[in-house]
Amino acid sequence: MTQGKAIIFTAPSGAGKTTIVKYLLSQFSELVFSISATTRERRQMEVDGKDYYFISHDEFQQKVNEDAFVEWEEFYGGSRYGTLKEEVERIWAEGKHVIFDVEVKGASNIKEYFGDKALAVFVKVPSMEELKKRLAGRGTESAETFAKRIERAEFEMSFENKFDITLVNKELEESFAEARKLVGDFLNS
Repeated sequence: MTQGKAIIFTAPSGAGKTTIVKYLLSQFSELVFSISATTRERRQMEVDGKDYYFISHDEFQQKVNEDAFVEWEEFYGGSRYGTLKEEVERIWAEGKHVIFDVEVKGASNIKEYFGDKALAVFVKVPSMEELKKRLAGRGTESAETFAKRIERAEFEMSFENKFDITLVNKELEESFAEARKLVGDFLNS
């Protein structure tokens, strides 16, 4: 099988990585989104097989035991998230490149796994105050999960230097243009 390339976008929750990844998918027909597996409950607007593969804790553990993941992690009250090897293989078999929207630890593991075949971009906001404002604006968090996300974001910011490049998401249109250039240059290299 011909191996494609991997584009990894990571950020603390609320920094805008998902918005940037969705934009890139609309701009590059050769990119396909890597759908993660998770054990967390499906949110109202989410679709199984499109947003995530929603699986049980037992199924997830079975896949861990089978070494079926590129990476996986447990957090946010026991929920597990992971990148299935078969998902990446499926995308590459189509002659496409895979793009990831993944949390910081998983992104670091994916970069390590794929090495030079991967471009890892760390997205951050100009300040923690801006991040808090963005997360609060979502309206999807309880006070407890909001506090946990802020605490985790502060921790995740310390990983910035582990990635190939940092994109500061201050103005979305500028971030779109910068991301498009980064990805285009990498795919053409």
